[in-house]
Amino acid sequence: QVQLVESGGGLVQAGGSLRLSCAPTANISSFNVMGWYRQAPGKQREWVAITRDGITNYADFVKGRFTISRDNAKNTVSLQMNGLKPEDTAVYYCYAVGYNGINYWGQGTRVTVSS
Repeated sequence: QVQLVESGGGLVQAGGSLRLSCAPTANISSFNVMGWYRQAPGKQREWVAITRDGITNYADFVKGRFTISRDNAKNTVSLQMNGLKPEDTAVYYCYAVGYNGINYWGQGTRVTVSS
């Protein structure tokens, strides 16, 4: 069974940076789409960033601050988060869509931004 293994969450002060990584247990070339979602306490899960066919898209609230990158050689997709704000506090989930049409989710990694 394919798994998405996330790492890199933690506690950071406002204005700081974190880098999240997601390593699938299958070859990354199996996935057409890869991205990140997040879920803040008491809120619904929301889309953050996505990469597909070399094209990246970002939610408005992270544009200019977050960067998603896919490294096929390292079999990882990363989310570089700069200029973090307290409202970025959430559990971040890696997301992937296989060419088989199946959606995959990671277990989540917690990001806490203190003011």
